[in-house]
Amino acid sequence: MAARGSVSLAVFLLLGPAAGVWCFPSLREPGCGYKSCPATKPSMLNVHLVPHTHDDVGWLKTVDQYYYGGRNDIQHAGVQYILDSVVSELQKDPARRFIYVETAFFYRWWKNQEQETRNIVTQLVEQGRLEFVNGGWCMSDEASTHYSAVIDQMTLGLRFLNETFGDCARPRVAWHIDPFGHAREHASMFAQMGYDGFFFGRLDYQDKAHRMQMKEMEMVWRASESLEAPTADLFTGILPNGYNPPAGFCWDQSCSDTPVQDDPDLEDYNVDQIVDTFIRISYTQAEIYKTNHIIMTMGSDFQYENAVPWYKNMDKLIRYVNAKQAGGSKVHVLYSTPSCYLQELNLANISWPLKTDDFFPYADNAHNFWTGYFTSRPALKRYERLCNSFLQTCNQLEVLGGPKSTHGPFGQGDSDTLKRAMAVAQHHDAVSGTEKQHVADDYAKRLAIGSAHCQVLVSNSLALLSGSNVPRVFCENLNISVCPLTEGSKQFLLNVYNPLARPVRWSVHLPVNGTVYNVTDSDDTPVDNQVIPVSKATQDLRRDRGSAQFELVFQVQAPPMGFNTYTITLVHNSPAPAPPKPGAPPSIQNKYLKVTFDTLTGLLSGLTNLETQQTIKLTQNFYWYNASVGNLESSQTSGAYIFRPNSSTPITINTKPEVTTLQNSVVQEVRQQFSPWVSQVVRLYAESKHLDLEWTVGPIPVRDGFGKEVITRLDSSIKTEGYFYTDSNGREILQRRKDYRPTWDLNQTEPVAGNYYPINSRSFMKDEQNQLTVVTDRSQGISSISNGSLEIMVHRRLLRDDYRGVGEPLSEPGDYYDGLSVRGRLLLALTPPSTAADTHRPLGQEMVFQPTLSFQQGAIHSTTPQFSGLTSALPPAVHVLTLSQWDQDSVLLRLEHQYERSESHAHSQPVTVSLQKMFSTLEVVGVSEMSLGANQWKEDMKRMKWKLNKSEPVTPLREREGDPVPWEITLNPMEIRTFLLRVRYK
Repeated sequence: MAARGSVSLAVFLLLGPAAGVWCFPSLREPGCGYKSCPATKPSMLNVHLVPHTHDDVGWLKTVDQYYYGGRNDIQHAGVQYILDSVVSELQKDPARRFIYVETAFFYRWWKNQEQETRNIVTQLVEQGRLEFVNGGWCMSDEASTHYSAVIDQMTLGLRFLNETFGDCARPRVAWHIDPFGHAREHASMFAQMGYDGFFFGRLDYQDKAHRMQMKEMEMVWRASESLEAPTADLFTGILPNGYNPPAGFCWDQSCSDTPVQDDPDLEDYNVDQIVDTFIRISYTQAEIYKTNHIIMTMGSDFQYENAVPWYKNMDKLIRYVNAKQAGGSKVHVLYSTPSCYLQELNLANISWPLKTDDFFPYADNAHNFWTGYFTSRPALKRYERLCNSFLQTCNQLEVLGGPKSTHGPFGQGDSDTLKRAMAVAQHHDAVSGTEKQHVADDYAKRLAIGSAHCQVLVSNSLALLSGSNVPRVFCENLNISVCPLTEGSKQFLLNVYNPLARPVRWSVHLPVNGTVYNVTDSDDTPVDNQVIPVSKATQDLRRDRGSAQFELVFQVQAPPMGFNTYTITLVHNSPAPAPPKPGAPPSIQNKYLKVTFDTLTGLLSGLTNLETQQTIKLTQNFYWYNASVGNLESSQTSGAYIFRPNSSTPITINTKPEVTTLQNSVVQEVRQQFSPWVSQVVRLYAESKHLDLEWTVGPIPVRDGFGKEVITRLDSSIKTEGYFYTDSNGREILQRRKDYRPTWDLNQTEPVAGNYYPINSRSFMKDEQNQLTVVTDRSQGISSISNGSLEIMVHRRLLRDDYRGVGEPLSEPGDYYDGLSVRGRLLLALTPPSTAADTHRPLGQEMVFQPTLSFQQGAIHSTTPQFSGLTSALPPAVHVLTLSQWDQDSVLLRLEHQYERSESHAHSQPVTVSLQKMFSTLEVVGVSEMSLGANQWKEDMKRMKWKLNKSEPVTPLREREGDPVPWEITLNPMEIRTFLLRVRYK
């Protein structure tokens, strides 16, 4: 381990519970980082050559295939050889540099190296010649990722670099050269992780043209409206050539550009031509940037497998271009890195424009909007979200259960396998849905293996905390009424673990074959329950995977970060419950909501909040857009990345679905069958303040020769005037407006696809009186094409590739190879705009961080059937974002204020909590605050300062008031604070 090392408890000075702080000495860098940057020439145009490779953590090949170089019939790429070759070539000349990004690959390579190679690499890192940028496990997608999973994968990568090389490996720059549009929340997270700058390659072609004209290719991105500037301000640069070299200057073995031929005795001598062309390109590029420094990315996808031609030709280019200075040339070329380039921009001490919105949607031409991937592979998107929730449960129970959680009565379990699988899944060709089918299958397999490891850990921890060693079963197909244990048992236990820091109520549907059951909670209190028939849509969807005739429906409660145990006992096997009645009722309601239906069509017609006496007209239906196969305007087709409908008017699937109704004391269901491949259940639970829409779509028929993009659309009486609102990676809200971009004049060429945006958790539309919020169970694409309307793309099946590299149509086979069927949920809440956040914030968190259900055969055996890991619920504004084991005696804790500034009268205020009194099983004996990425002490985090244009508002950062005492932690709106806690078990 290098001098800075990881946050090692061996070097902490523990001052004791009274002080509650660890002192950690600030150690100086040994010449790495900005101190290692090469000299530049102030009077010249400095051209920073950045040798790099872009290594997708799965795309056309699986992660393993890319690392080893397998399946080169698909794509020639072998990451292990890239690192071998680069390390060898860097040793030949101290001027040479290289940057590396994907820690998932570097981690594999490092494990396989002999000590001699490790020593060489460590020296290269300490000299700043091998520089890690970004540093996460992968380069994450920015549209389809939830902030919690992004922070986790960044922490995983940054921790490995820190523990392996120390502070010299700490990335100073975020590097997202390939994601297809850029989220404001990502910039905010990078700023809070301590990065000084952010560089990317892709932005809308119209935006880029405008920025080139205005010389605004580099800016300061103010990425939060709640965090006080410059906490979430991040210098952001747009690379000139995406992430490729200038035309004619690619010298990888995969390229066909002419090498530098510098032997004057040979016929093909071309030095003068190469030098003149390069100087001309450099001056042309400099015209659209503001300083006498420009950056050139010298590399591309999986390049440098043989680094010799790259470095040999760049050596010559540098030598011959710089030799021209003797004759008066003002161009100076040097090996550099993004951080060294960034330092020069900072030293220029000039003013920069300010950016406050985001970079969605992204189009690379007039009819090529990359908005389809917001929804592509919806089943994988849902599985990733479920695994994220389960990982948080796994992490928490590893801490709360103590060391025996990993080696307990049910064997050896771990959280690391799922952490790595989830980290890989955040890649911009993973959860995005833009990979080949066999790669998508591999991502899902990795998540399944990781979940199995966590199931063992969770079982061990729950056994320790509850006192019951009866084996536990996790039923992962409850959404299609499949669980062998509940289907065949006369008595069983349900354990509900809640990962949130406040109590939750959750409605469960358990597949059963009996007709009457007794349900009691951990206090032996009876719980109202009902048995209802399994719907035909569910039977068709599950096929032969289950045989339950009925579903047992009841509501469970679980304490904060804890569990509750329910006993379910069969009373009767007959008679069967009454089947649903034909037709839709005029209305269904509970004490909070009233939902009305058009009894002629069976469709929704209105929604009323009975507490506030708000009523809106509301209709909902399903439609599809036929996918374009190209036309006279453009040959662009719809595919995994691109959404391009062949008409702006979607096709209605059915205006009068078959409808049946079921009503009892627990739930009211209106079951709608729109077609053999589209159905929905409109559910209203007895104690719910929201309406639940469970949709089922697929297999999408394509025998008519058209791929289809399926949407559900909500049409309301709300007067939106063209505005609607989406979340950014599940956190802050952004205002959207049809056919409009805040910072440049849009020429709209695709009236539907050009108005689609990503949502990760929620979206809403509002006027002065009403706000209708939609909470989703996965990342999806959304738009508002008409006033008062929201349309959400739920599924897509396409017959053409969109020519963005994946090389196959997005036509998922499904389990039975007749097309993929997908089931999901939307939650609707109607509230006044002034109090809407008090509903949609917690509702969104409940959908993301769902309770974990596990089952045991027989009667209650535990000594502790109910448990909370907290001494009391945290305030409504506070979310425990992370609680995970760091090492033997310490845990990582992230506390988040989940409200924006001014969005809630009740909760948009600073909140103070006590760390010392927080946990029921842990005694906190030391605490130290870290950066968001957990690879720096907060007190050591110093970032570059940037000037803004005079026309831009400048808000100097006030000195943060210290916490009242070390244990009492204050959170401001949208703030995430990260702590390393030294703990003892009580």
